[in-house]
Amino acid sequence: MSKLRTIFIVSTGATVLFSGYELHQGNPKFYANVAMPVIQRLTSAESAHRLGILSAKYGLYPRCSNEYERLQITVMGKKFRNPIGLAAGFDKHIEAPAGLLNFGFGFIEVGGVTPVPQPGNDKPRVFRLCEDGAIINRYGFNSEGIPAAVSRLERWSKQRQPDDVIAVNLGKNKTTTDAASDYVKGVEAFGPLADFLVINISSPNTPGLRQLQGQEQLRGIVTAVCEARDKLVRADKPPIFIKIAPDLTDKDKIDIATVVTQKNCGVEGLIISNTTVSRPKTLMSPNKVETGGLSGKPLKDMSTDLIREMYRLTSGRLTLIGVGGVFTGKNYTPRHIIMLN
Repeated sequence: MSKLRTIFIVSTGATVLFSGYELHQGNPKFYANVAMPVIQRLTSAESAHRLGILSAKYGLYPRCSNEYERLQITVMGKKFRNPIGLAAGFDKHIEAPAGLLNFGFGFIEVGGVTPVPQPGNDKPRVFRLCEDGAIINRYGFNSEGIPAAVSRLERWSKQRQPDDVIAVNLGKNKTTTDAASDYVKGVEAFGPLADFLVINISSPNTPGLRQLQGQEQLRGIVTAVCEARDKLVRADKPPIFIKIAPDLTDKDKIDIATVVTQKNCGVEGLIISNTTVSRPKTLMSPNKVETGGLSGKPLKDMSTDLIREMYRLTSGRLTLIGVGGVFTGKNYTPRHIIMLN
């Protein structure tokens, strides 16, 4: 028994050390064939999400030291290390911006953040569609609120690197009836700190939110947030982006384009797109029946088509950030910068 115990301890220790080394080195085959299958077997989707945040927060991840000058781009007067960013919805509470930037992203979008804390929807609320390379989530804008998020962002700002670029995704509280006021609070709080701000009017998990994409409602929100942005005491005012849904009618698209291209609008760009409430017939996972927003590979064509359409409707006058189904460098289109989702 003593020998067996010794063998077990030694083999277990060796496995842990080997796994730790491979994880730190960022071996893609080890991640794909060992680490990810084990994590998916042992944890729920939301637990794995939380584990990813904690790993980034406490430095338990491989650093990406390779940077290539040919990938650098300048957009809105800002220099990006590369055009691949991390979309909102991962670091919802702004817990790990430094760690996430060290993964090699050219920029990150944190949040969404609502003015006051709210728990979001009941669990379970995140579901893997492994067969489809996709996720369905119905988090429901779970947020710790503006004060906690601002405090964390202020701490990070004191140690940020010159070429770090960070955006903050702003949401409204579920019970708020005056949506514009919630977005203005976000602009006032994060405007002094963020490189650009994102007005999220397209999450499918907040009742009535997508109705804000109508021309009249959107114009009111855009006017209010741009006025708040222009009042900020900083020379380089942060650009404003509007994040839109992929499930838009032709009228919706025209309404959005009409608002954001009007003279003196103040909006610099669109983020295309949020998750979809549609369910393509190609989905194979049993979890396809869950309600919520679908992201991942099935979103790629929808997002790309909408990017093409909005580029046409806005006559190429705005910066477009594409989101959805980004898995390899081949998914990058030179006309826009993109974020993983």
